[in-house]
Amino acid sequence: MRIGIVCPYSFDVPGGVQFHIRDLAEALMDLGHQVSVLAPAEDEDALPEYAVSAGRAVAVKYNGSVARLTFGPISAARVRRWLARGKFDVLHVHEPVTPSLSMLATLAARGPVVATFHTAMTRSRTMAASAPVLQLVLEKITARIAVSALARKVQVEHLGGGAVEIPNGVSMAAFTGAEPLPGWPGTGGAIGFLGRFTEPRKGFDVLVDAFARLAPDRPGLRLLLAGPGDLSEIDLPDVVRDRITFLGKVSEEDKPRMLRSVDVYVAPNTGGESFGMILTEAMAAGAPVLASDIDAFRRVLDDGRAGALFPVADPAALAAELADLLDDPARRRALSEAATRAVENYDWPVVARRIVEVYATAIAATTGVVTGDDPELDARLAGLP
Repeated sequence: MRIGIVCPYSFDVPGGVQFHIRDLAEALMDLGHQVSVLAPAEDEDALPEYAVSAGRAVAVKYNGSVARLTFGPISAARVRRWLARGKFDVLHVHEPVTPSLSMLATLAARGPVVATFHTAMTRSRTMAASAPVLQLVLEKITARIAVSALARKVQVEHLGGGAVEIPNGVSMAAFTGAEPLPGWPGTGGAIGFLGRFTEPRKGFDVLVDAFARLAPDRPGLRLLLAGPGDLSEIDLPDVVRDRITFLGKVSEEDKPRMLRSVDVYVAPNTGGESFGMILTEAMAAGAPVLASDIDAFRRVLDDGRAGALFPVADPAALAAELADLLDDPARRRALSEAATRAVENYDWPVVARRIVEVYATAIAATTGVVTGDDPELDARLAGLP
């Protein structure tokens, strides 16, 4: 099968959607399919062989974060050229209601189009302002996938249709059996956090507060921190700053080692998450997980059976739960074992086969390969106000 995948965000900038698309593309190729990914890129030389650059993107605030998007006539022309060359059996776009490449590709394409929705955002000024175009986008989609129950709920309640729920995948082989970093986790207790710690919704300030409550009575307690950003931008108490080991942005090869290096991995996010990819990665690495009790995390952690939960944005509760876990190795082992069993359902070969089934359904419902020439749509777009 020839599969074209469109990423709306810069492919060479770390992000959950980008990682999902990369891992999906590689899993599909492992299954014998031909895959091409079209995406914005800041550094074309950093792209894998199967990815095609659609040019540079612009940073905009979107869904409580900063996304790098590309739009406009030049991008649209690149989309059409890529579609014409690809002769894909199916086009798979991600986040097609985001004003970027996926929307352009969906509008341009004729043929089977599968769309994956990642976010659980229910209100957007951008969506409201672009309602006429958005309706055209939705009409062009043959089949929909949602990565979580929350993302699926958006389809039902706000976009006028359902979706097959297929979660984000995790490459278990890359995480299982990874060696910890030298000297970690040690004997005094090690806590881990990986992500964009400068973004408020990631909840790093909640973890800092909780750590500061625990540190005076636990002189060996350490915090292993990784992610893009400048630590000087964060206001840290001395008792916390002195105990942090900051790795910066870790490579995909070092990420499993970082996750294997902690006694407890903490995900203190305060909201805006539709899934929880870092949770499945920590689970695959064998790290006991403690996460804020948001709906997406609770579902991944099987209602607390595959990882512990604490009330959202409550540093006192986080500190108490951390203390309990650090003092109870048997409970940590039990959580790790339960997580290993639960995360098998998220292994990429399993997830990719489910997505291929959706492709087959979309192809059966539409005739011919995907093309990038839809004159009827051009006329309808010209008639919009």
